[in-house]
Amino acid sequence: MDQILIRDLSARGVIGVNDWEREKAQEILINITLFTDLRRAGESDNLDDSVNYRSIAKQALAHAESAARLTVEALAADIARLCLAHAGVQKVRVRVEKPGAVRFARSVGVEIERQAGDFA
Repeated sequence: MDQILIRDLSARGVIGVNDWEREKAQEILINITLFTDLRRAGESDNLDDSVNYRSIAKQALAHAESAARLTVEALAADIARLCLAHAGVQKVRVRVEKPGAVRFARSVGVEIERQAGDFA
C-alpha cells in the first residue's frame, strides 16, 4: 500500500494531566503516515485523484492546538479519526510526542495505527 508522509508537524497546545501543563501551551510534535492507493494520482497527475495532505495537516494542527487533551494517547486517536474521515485513506499511523516532557529525553509520546473499522 502506498504512503503519504507528514513529518514533524509542530503544534502548540495544552496537553497533560498536571496543573502546570494545563496553564500554557506546549510544543506537540505530530507525524502522520496515510496509507492509500496512489496509482490513479500517479497516472493522472491530478490532486483530485489523491489525498490532500495539506488539508489533513491543517486539520490536525488546528485540532492539536484547540483540543486541550489530557493524554497524548487521546490526541493521537483524535488525529487518526480525523485522517480516516478523508476519502481514500485506508489506514493511518499517528505519532504524537511532547518534546522535553521527560528530563534527559528529547521527547516522549505514542504511535498508533488505525483503520476505518476501528472507530464505531
